[in-house]
Formats: sequence, structure tokens, C-alpha cells
Amino acid sequence: MSGSGKSIIVDYLTEHGTPKVYFGGMIYKEMQKRGIERTPDSEREFREQIRQAEGTDWVVRQAIAETKDLIAAGQKRIVLDGVYSWTEYNILKHEFPGELTVIAIVAAKPLRYARVAVRPERPFDAQKIRERDYSEIENLEKGGPIAAADYYILNDGTIPEAHAQLDTILKKINF
Repeated sequence: MSGSGKSIIVDYLTEHGTPKVYFGGMIYKEMQKRGIERTPDSEREFREQIRQAEGTDWVVRQAIAETKDLIAAGQKRIVLDGVYSWTEYNILKHEFPGELTVIAIVAAKPLRYARVAVRPERPFDAQKIRERDYSEIENLEKGGPIAAADYYILNDGTIPEAHAQLDTILKKINF
């Protein structure tokens, strides 16, 4: 969920040479192509509209294509940033059998809301983040991948503590 700290984990991985495929980026690229201004409301509306018009698997199809391009270029490990829906999760598990490990980054709601309120890019007040949470859970099936994750990082402390939790998981999975 927003404010859990996904970006600090993904940034840590990319800083150590792991390429990423950013699911949200698929939305942003398509919005730009269509000349739609990015605002919190337009992003939410477009995320939902594109999935209604093109199928709930639209984003994941784009992500799979990007991932396969990276694999073809010789990448062995790739971080998929922002798996949103149960549909996406299931398609990825089918597309990459035995190769996908899901790590959910979680934090308590009050902490997430406080983080989102002060973040430099796309800050939200409590009302907006609550609306986004409900929209993502109800309209985008976001709870499924979190519930079914292979590992969890409870990101309620410092960034180095979150990185240490990730390092422990990466050792377990021989990443």
C-alpha cells in the first residue's frame, strides 16, 4: 500500500544492480501517450479505466513484455515493482513458474499515512490516501498479492533496518 516503503526497497535493489520493471510506469507512459495530465485523481481514474477497457491484465501484459526483454538481454534477476492485483499475481505465477518470489512491504496505517503526507512526490492528505487505499483494494484487487506474499518486510523502523530485513530474505532465496 502507499507509504509502506516499496520505493526504498526497490531503490536499494536497483542501486545494487538489479533492473526494475515498474508497473505504475506502464500507467504513466500510457497516460502520457494519450495526453492525460498526471494528477492523483487522473491516475486513479486511468488505472481503473484502462483495466476496464483493456482487461484487468493490461498492466501485467506490458510488464511481462518488459521483463522478457530484460531476460533476453541476459538479466537473471529483476525486481517487479508494484504488482497491484490478484489477477497480475496469478498471471505472473503462471508466466514465470517457480521463478517468482513476492516480497510484501508493509507498515501500520498511521505510519503510512504520515509518510505519504510529507513525501516529496505525490503527497496525499489522510482523506485522499484513505480513498486511494479503498479504491486499490476494492477496484484493483490489491490485497491478494499482499496476503499471498512469500515474505514480508515490516517497515516500521529506519531505512537501514528495512534494508537489513531485505538482505536476510535475499540470502534465504539465494538472490
